[in-house]
Amino acid sequence: MRAVGYQQSLPIDQDASLIDVDLPRPEPGPRDLLVEIKAVSLNPVDTKVRMRAQPEPGGVKVLGFDAAGIVRGVGKDVSLFKAGDEVFYAGAITRQGTNAEFHVVDERLVGTKPKSLKFEEAAALPLTTLTAWETLFDRLEVKRPVKGAANAILIVGAAGGVGSIATQLARQLTDLTVISTASRPDTQAWVKELGAHYAIDHSKPLAAQVEALGIGAPAFVFSITHTETHFAEIAKTIAPQGRFALIDDPTTPLDISLLKGKSVSIHWESMFTRSTFQTADMERQHEILNEASRLVDAGTIKTTLAEVMGAINAASLKRAHAFIESGRARGKIVLSGF
Repeated sequence: MRAVGYQQSLPIDQDASLIDVDLPRPEPGPRDLLVEIKAVSLNPVDTKVRMRAQPEPGGVKVLGFDAAGIVRGVGKDVSLFKAGDEVFYAGAITRQGTNAEFHVVDERLVGTKPKSLKFEEAAALPLTTLTAWETLFDRLEVKRPVKGAANAILIVGAAGGVGSIATQLARQLTDLTVISTASRPDTQAWVKELGAHYAIDHSKPLAAQVEALGIGAPAFVFSITHTETHFAEIAKTIAPQGRFALIDDPTTPLDISLLKGKSVSIHWESMFTRSTFQTADMERQHEILNEASRLVDAGTIKTTLAEVMGAINAASLKRAHAFIESGRARGKIVLSGF
């Protein structure tokens, strides 16, 4: 089968950073689905893994997490899907990726593709939806109020893939006041279109901007990117006994003592935790994706697809990786077909 991978970690402008390869079609394990891949989308984790994870000597590592496709085979213990089902999912970081014609994935990580979406539109959703959903509802528990705090959430870096979904979920599924940050007029307009009550500029100090809104100190802060840059301002902004979550990899250590005086709790989120550690609630991701699919088909939330950047091949993936690494992405970049 056709696939795209790499044999050594290289900057994306190097010819061998991603290469077209031919690999054997994988065989599904007992709880696996064999999926024919129709579309994939890119995430910052793709670029990070490319530079950090070395393939076995002589081997090829295939990247890709988000995917939408059609089930073509099932393992002997599969009970949630059957051949012919259209699905979408974000996979596991511990297995080969979705940048291939066929892919195997544990059924507990897979959702039924929204009927109202094309494969390209569906592929944009899984990883960011799972990350945003788990952060809001499993980590921050935003439906459990913080007494005395403004019933509000500050989403820092809201115009990218995760922020675009988090803004929608917070607006549509809760009664929170949603404050989303973006640094350009076009990205501020984007987050307002997705449902943010307020859009503020994270290239300027956050605390004064939030205070100027006149709504009080927010109960929740969700930091998506450049947390080390914004952390001191977040500590000023968040309410006493508030809850703070982050998903990025700060490049310098955070001085978490800044949160001690307010007894603020810190929550990390990685949507790969459940699959990596085979947690007892791993099927929660199947449930989240199915609920997200229902919400899409009901018109409650929408895909965050920004651009289809070509077919699934090394040349297109190099362009997509370079764009993700530029930090200029708004919404999601998708590749379609072989």
